[in-house]
Amino acid sequence: MLSTEDIALQYGKRILFDDVNLKFTRGNCYGVIGANGAGKSTFMKILSGEISANRGSVHLEPGNRMAVLKQNHFEFEDKQVLNTVIMGHKEMYDIMVEKDAIYNNPDATEKEGLHAAELENKYGEMGGWNAENDAAELLSLLGVKEEFHYKEVKDLSGPQKVKVLLAQALFGNPDILLLDEPTNDLDAETVTWLADFLADFKNTVIVVSHDRYFLDMVCTHVVDIDFSKIKIFTGNYTFWYETSQLMLAQMQNKNKKTEQKRKEMMEFIQRFSANASKSKQATSRKKALEKLNIEDIQPSSRKYPFIAFQPEREPGDQILKVENLSKKNQDGKVLFGNVSFTFNKGEKIALVGKDSSALTAFYEILSGKQEADTGTIEWGQTIINAYLPNENEEFFSDAHDVTLVDWLRLYSEVKDEQFIRGFLGRMLFSGEEVHKKSSVLSGGEKVRCMLSKTMLSHPNFLMLDEPTNHLDLESIQALNNGLKEFKGNLIMTSHDHQLLETACNRILEITPNGIIDRLMSFDEFLRDEDIKSQRESLYGMVGA
Repeated sequence: MLSTEDIALQYGKRILFDDVNLKFTRGNCYGVIGANGAGKSTFMKILSGEISANRGSVHLEPGNRMAVLKQNHFEFEDKQVLNTVIMGHKEMYDIMVEKDAIYNNPDATEKEGLHAAELENKYGEMGGWNAENDAAELLSLLGVKEEFHYKEVKDLSGPQKVKVLLAQALFGNPDILLLDEPTNDLDAETVTWLADFLADFKNTVIVVSHDRYFLDMVCTHVVDIDFSKIKIFTGNYTFWYETSQLMLAQMQNKNKKTEQKRKEMMEFIQRFSANASKSKQATSRKKALEKLNIEDIQPSSRKYPFIAFQPEREPGDQILKVENLSKKNQDGKVLFGNVSFTFNKGEKIALVGKDSSALTAFYEILSGKQEADTGTIEWGQTIINAYLPNENEEFFSDAHDVTLVDWLRLYSEVKDEQFIRGFLGRMLFSGEEVHKKSSVLSGGEKVRCMLSKTMLSHPNFLMLDEPTNHLDLESIQALNNGLKEFKGNLIMTSHDHQLLETACNRILEITPNGIIDRLMSFDEFLRDEDIKSQRESLYGMVGA
């Protein structure tokens, strides 16, 4: 068990949190959430002992081992991949190094030999004799092929390094597992595998993530940093979000009687319990929800931007027809080939593929920014399309001295300042913030500006290349709601699993040798064995 006692932290006059008294128990997974800057990663560092709080203490039960997902992807550059994973169990790894040094020393004394034998026994009791096989199995399950296991970490790609560090944290069945943004740079299949792994994990997990699907799949509890306090709530992220929204609505409706509000809340909890998440934690979560004291629940202080795409006109029957599209990069590598499909009215497509540069090139061809090597694109006459690119710097670099009001005015038919300021206010730019220069905007602020620009064009066809990059959970949730309500057509790429699952009804995967095209949910697409076989075939073809 891990617990905190009277933890407090502040920087200058700003109090991040105080009087934090929490217990994290075995068999539960705790998702840490909070607005940007609330102190999620800082709290994790306090738990791990990396930094100290101003007051209070952290207690780890004697004999328990804690593992932490490393954030420095270059820390183990000169280490062998397998050994890097085994380093996750530091005591085991140190014993392995010490005994191997004695064995490899031809001048070792008899006393050292006896010590090596003692170390060997201790190593075996820890499971060390299976360490290499266990590490190799973890790597393989995470998608790092055996051919890389004996290479140095520096020889791996960025995403592969992330998987090695994740395997390091998972190795050796730690008692307490701390994961800060574990799904960053992971492909959808690996995220699904990790969610299943953690749902089966018998010890304690504490995780920070912006991936709502992941939090819903693994979490039995939410650790909410809000009002300068940290509280634990039963349920996954969706339960916390929907409960908080219901409580807010009830607070705003002052005419409702207390008993009626309680009845609404109990009905909601029962409904959520009956439809608990698909994860393997659902049964324990359902039992916990049934014991929930609704007086412990309160609305969040967080603010959500208003994101709504309102088409200028309804799209007709002819949306988009693509025939035999192909593209190579400057080095002659085939990004995608033989891409043919027809967009039908009401469809919202999740565009996926192994190569992000191929996906971006596809969007740029659709939007007219690039030309295809072969093929044709035919838009319907009623279509007004809007493209939200993955990289948006070009929209801000030429206007770095322009204020936010003047920047958005460039893309608005209505030039009135009061209108522009009102629009920005709904996107959480309030007061003097509207006079910020575009050159000082954060990544998340720039994406909110780009979303504002897109909304003002009133499109009936959206092309979105990783729209959730740099956004916080609140903005992602608002975007998700807006895309579900959008009455036009949509093609979108995102690492946010829940966004694709809830907003899209068709999946299109582009490869160098053709496409996989299915009318199904994203979950079904990922788990379909026939699709996996087809994907292997397409990528295994000559020229892939």
